Amino acid sequence: MGKSAAPDYIAGALIWLVALFCLGNGAFMLSAPMNWYWAIPTVPATGPANMHFIADIGLAYICCGTLLVYGAWYPAGRWLALVAGSLWLAAHGLFHIYELAASMSTVDRFLSDVPGVLGPPLLVFVALTILGVRRRITPAGIPKRVFLSLLEKLEPGESDFMRAIASAPGHALEKFMHLMPAAMHRHAANPDIFHLARIGATLEEDCGPCAMTAAHGALADGLAPDLVNQALSGGESLLGDQQTAYRFGQAIARHSVDAFTLGEELERKFGRAVRLELAMTAAFVRGYPAMKRGLGLNKSCAMTRLAV
Repeated sequence: MGKSAAPDYIAGALIWLVALFCLGNGAFMLSAPMNWYWAIPTVPATGPANMHFIADIGLAYICCGTLLVYGAWYPAGRWLALVAGSLWLAAHGLFHIYELAASMSTVDRFLSDVPGVLGPPLLVFVALTILGVRRRITPAGIPKRVFLSLLEKLEPGESDFMRAIASAPGHALEKFMHLMPAAMHRHAANPDIFHLARIGATLEEDCGPCAMTAAHGALADGLAPDLVNQALSGGESLLGDQQTAYRFGQAIARHSVDAFTLGEELERKFGRAVRLELAMTAAFVRGYPAMKRGLGLNKSCAMTRLAV
């Protein structure tokens, strides 16, 4: 959610560095295998050159690099491509560690190989860790048990809902997890108007746990509790652009013609991309209470205190 910050750029740079290394090394091995063989001081010590095997390994590097390039364009959503792209690199590094432990390699040779063998997978791991700590990784692809466990800690009120989906056959939860990032897509919009539109749309469908989930998302994105509580209480005290965004979310949820005029007002001031993001979150966030209603999991409004 939101524009990239310095840690995100660092993670992306690390991935690009490894990707370009893999592609460059693979191209070198394929185009000039003997030159590559003699260019790496520790390689001749492993035995005579085999051009076929060198080309095979070069192809493995190119495949890894291609996956990493694909993932580097959108690491938060394509993190599984990054895992796949670094899998052979990590296995290669572990094999070198095994050789050292089994006395099949000298310490000097192992240390010489560390930057090119262990460095690349470690850099990808560091990048993924940065994205994970910053909650930049989309849920799609996370193992079911891990996802449900994390959800239980972050949003206990949503666990029953997600467990109901997880119990359905045909990978229902995995398919639903691909939808979730669309409801939280924010790049150009300021956090305040984005979340106010989101809360406004949610309250038209729900007055309980879903509304509080939207509120907690707003807090996590930096909105002040007082502003969130104004939205939860109906938005009457909101002013200016904040009220316009809130009413825009409501209008979308109500199928009101006001969505056209409010949307045009927002577009004139903030641009088409911002209008799209507010419309997108207002449209998709309604799916959560609608699903709960269909599954019979709605709770009474009196059971949920709408305040943070």
